[in-house]
Amino acid sequence: MFRVQDVILSENIATSKFACDITRCKGACCVVGDAGAPVSGDEIPVLRKAFRQLKDQLEPEAVKIAEEEGVVVGNGKDGYELNCVDGKECIFVQKDENGIATCAIQSAYYKGEFNWEKPLSCHLYPVRLKKIAGMEFANFEYIPELCAAGCDNGKKEGTWLGDFLKSALIRRYGSDWYDEFTESCNEIRSK
Repeated sequence: MFRVQDVILSENIATSKFACDITRCKGACCVVGDAGAPVSGDEIPVLRKAFRQLKDQLEPEAVKIAEEEGVVVGNGKDGYELNCVDGKECIFVQKDENGIATCAIQSAYYKGEFNWEKPLSCHLYPVRLKKIAGMEFANFEYIPELCAAGCDNGKKEGTWLGDFLKSALIRRYGSDWYDEFTESCNEIRSK
């Protein structure tokens, strides 16, 4: 573990190589699992707006579930998460002709049709954040079926996980924090 300001990070965030290889994993992080991506209360209005704007582009079953159960499930005490189809596939998933799952929100963002990229937890994946005793803990959540392709690709391209997540980490913590994080990672790697 290492610390950057008020954040404790698992050391493998500094030492792992990672770069998504969506053609190989087919967007598994959006479709595999037993729950939806964690979201903050602040993100809920934006996600509802995204659903209203993008629902014509989503799968009919996802639209039905979101309209019946809500875009987000959970509560303020236990936490919120994106709703999913059958507890697995995010309601915002779009699949291309090759079966590759992508995020409808992110696609709209890249096309200039929506002003928000995606939930922070999705942007930071495969790093997950947890609050414990007022401190934030960042952990590389390595799940072979989701992360192996990204780890292989990161090694091939020589991309560190922290570099791959630069924009997400800056979005969460700011540029000064990221600069300090990079220095810490370089120190850890030089040992």
